[in-house]
Amino acid sequence: MCDTHPTTGYLCTRCTRTLDEQLLRMPALYRALGAFLPPAARGTQHGGRGPAAEAPLPVAEHVLDLRGPGGMVGVLERQRAELHAARGWAEPVLGVGILNRITLAAGALSHSLSWAAESWPAAGDLARAIRDLHGSAASVVHPRLAEERGTRLGMCPQLVSEDEADGVCGAVLRHFPGDRTVTCRWCGTVYEPSAWTALREWIDYEEAEAKDRLAQAG
Repeated sequence: MCDTHPTTGYLCTRCTRTLDEQLLRMPALYRALGAFLPPAARGTQHGGRGPAAEAPLPVAEHVLDLRGPGGMVGVLERQRAELHAARGWAEPVLGVGILNRITLAAGALSHSLSWAAESWPAAGDLARAIRDLHGSAASVVHPRLAEERGTRLGMCPQLVSEDEADGVCGAVLRHFPGDRTVTCRWCGTVYEPSAWTALREWIDYEEAEAKDRLAQAG
């Protein structure tokens, strides 16, 4: 999961702290997303017979998905259920209402982060799932922040030295809204859209390999 800080566990201190912050923001992000839901259609006033006027949708439809049963709450509760299973605990009790369920699931995950960072091989999967979920919600609520930070893709696979045993660049690749290409800010390699599928496959392969190495070391 971490590209810069070595650790003897499954998450370094910095990644654990970031994950905790993201979890604790989930209820606030859910509430904030409510302001971006499409407004209801409004008919003409004073009993007029004209056609109903619909306001334009302020954001993409994925806001509805994030706030729906399979969105934020679904991701958080699945991760909490997997953590309970890993610890040998009974299945978690769900709250009432989506906001309450998000608050309970995020709080429970936050409470177990110290254990997860040190002892749970799936801690990296948890961190990635929450990072992606947080990024999806934050890109709507705080689009300027998302634009400045970009979307993290993974490590750059460009071979920068054939003389070294490990000559891969390895810098973090990010895609910024509006960019037609992905450019590594360390080695300067430019990835055109035609190369994105292969890039994604390489990143997924490397992340799976890193996870296997951690599991074997543990």
